[in-house]
Amino acid sequence: METTLRGVGVSHGVAIGQVRHMGTAVLEPPAKQIPAEDAEREQGRARQAVEAVAADLIARGNLAGGEAQAVLEAQAMIAQDPELIADVDRRIAVGSSAERGIYDAFSHYRELLAGAGEYMAGRVADLDDVRNRIVARLLGVPMPGVPDSDEPYVLIARDLAPADTALLDPGLVLGFVTEEGGPTSHSAILARALGVPAVVALPGAGELAEGTEIAVDGSTGEIFVNPSEEKKAALTRAAEERKAALSASSGPGATSDGHKVPLLANVGGPADVPAAVEAGAEGVGLFRTEFLFLDDSKKAPSEEKQIEAYRQVLEAFPEGRVVVRVLDAGADKPLDFLTPADEPNPALGVRGLRSLLDHPEVLRTQLTALAKAAAGLPVYLEVMAPMVADRTDAKAFADACREAGLQAKFGAMVEIPSAALRARSILQEVEFLSLGTNDLAQYTFAADRQVGAVSRLQDPWQPALLDLVALSAEAAKAEGKSCGVCGEAASDPLLACVLTGLGVTSLSMGAASIPYVRATLAKYTLAQCERAAAAARAADTAHEARLAAQAVLSGE
Repeated sequence: METTLRGVGVSHGVAIGQVRHMGTAVLEPPAKQIPAEDAEREQGRARQAVEAVAADLIARGNLAGGEAQAVLEAQAMIAQDPELIADVDRRIAVGSSAERGIYDAFSHYRELLAGAGEYMAGRVADLDDVRNRIVARLLGVPMPGVPDSDEPYVLIARDLAPADTALLDPGLVLGFVTEEGGPTSHSAILARALGVPAVVALPGAGELAEGTEIAVDGSTGEIFVNPSEEKKAALTRAAEERKAALSASSGPGATSDGHKVPLLANVGGPADVPAAVEAGAEGVGLFRTEFLFLDDSKKAPSEEKQIEAYRQVLEAFPEGRVVVRVLDAGADKPLDFLTPADEPNPALGVRGLRSLLDHPEVLRTQLTALAKAAAGLPVYLEVMAPMVADRTDAKAFADACREAGLQAKFGAMVEIPSAALRARSILQEVEFLSLGTNDLAQYTFAADRQVGAVSRLQDPWQPALLDLVALSAEAAKAEGKSCGVCGEAASDPLLACVLTGLGVTSLSMGAASIPYVRATLAKYTLAQCERAAAAARAADTAHEARLAAQAVLSGE
C-alpha cells in the first residue's frame, strides 16, 4: 500500500528505485589491557592507520574537487590533530590497544565538541566518520560507507559523511534519503553539486526495509513508499516536463516581462569554475576563499599563492561580475593562527570579519592579493566581508580595502539580524549587500544549520527570514544600491521568484541549480513574483508560506 513521508527536499529531481542502506558504523572495540612492552608497537599501528585514513580522505577530495575537496581536507586535518594523536599515545601507554585508544580519544574530543555550542556540535558527525574509518582499518573490517551493488538504488542513511557523499556514483545512486541533516548541511550542499535528488531530516528513514521500492521527490521533500504505477508515471512525467523547460531556457536570468535577475554561481575555488561556466552563470556571486587557508591551519597562504588562485577564477568571467568573500574563519572552520581555541561558543565569538580585524595583516595580505590578481583583467570585482554586525564593522572593512589599494566595490554580508535591521546605516559605508541566508536563519532562530532536529527553523521559507530579506532589499533600493542573495535559499526555484518579488537584485547558487532557477523565473512576471512574496510573508509558517506562493504563481 502506498504511503507518503515528508522530509526536507534539498536537491531537485525525482528518483525511483529500491532501498539500500548505508553500511553500519564500526562496533566499539573491546577494552582489553595490553602488555607494557607492546605499547610502542600499538602506538605505531595507530599512527599508521591515522595517516592512511588522512591520505584516503585527501585522495577522495582531489578526485571530487570543488567544495567537497575543502570539506574532506578539513576532515583529514581532524584525523591528524596533534592533540588528538598525543591523547591516543597517552591512552596506549597505560594499556589501551591501538583501536581502543583511538575510540576513547575521539569519544573524549566528541564530548568537547558537543558541549562547545550547537555550531561546533554540527561537526560531531564528521568526527564520528573519521573515528570509524580509523578503527575499521585497525580491525581489518570493511569501511563503513556506500553499499556495493550492481543495480541502481536509493541510498538510505542516518547521515552521510562528506567522504561518502563526495564520491557517490550518480550512475548507481539514484538519490538518497537521510534521517538527519538540514538544508544547509554538507550532505545537502554536496548533493546539489552532484545533481543527485536528495531528501534529509526524515525521521524513521532507517526503518524502511531493504529492497522496498520508493520514489524520492527532491524538490518537495516527499517520499512515496511502494508507489502506485500512476504515482510513478505522474512523478516521471513532471520530471520530464522540468527537464524540457530546462533545455528550452538559456541566456541571462529574467522574469517573463524582462526584469533582469542576474544568476551567479557559488564557487569554492578554481575547480568549481567549469561547472559554473557550463551552467551559464553570469558571474560569481560568492567566491569562498577558505579553501586556500585549509591546507595549513598553522599559517596563512602566501600572497603569491593567493594571487594565482584568485586570478584563475577572475579570468573565467571576462566582463562578468565576481564577488569574493574574504576569509570566513572561526566556528566550524577554526584556524590555529587566527581563531581562539578556548571560546565557550565559537559561533557567537570571534569569527568572520571579527577574526580578520584582530589580525589585520592577514586581511591586508588577502586584499592586496585580490588587487594584484584583478590588475589588467576585464572583470567587475566586488569584495565583501562576512559577519558584519553594524556600521562600525562595515567602515572598518571599507577602510581596509581602500588602504590596500583595492579597485573594487566593497560590500557587506547580511548574516546577522542586526545587519538587516540596520541595513541603511551599513550602506553608508559599503556599496552592496549580500544575504547569506544559511547563517541569517541560524542566528535569527537560534537553530544550528547542521542539526536535523531544528531543521524546521532552518527552512528559508520561514516568514521571519523573508521579512529580514525584505528589509535589506528595501534599504538597498532606497540607497540606490544592490542587494543579492548568495545563501542556499537562492537555489530553490520557487523561492527564487519570491526573493525577486522581495526586491533582491541578483541570485547566487550552486551551478547545478542555475538552469532550474532560470527556467522558473522565466515563467512569471515581476508583478506575479511580488504578489507571491507578499503572500509568503503574510503566512505564519514556512510550509504555509510555500503553499501561499505556489497558489499565487499557479493562478489558484
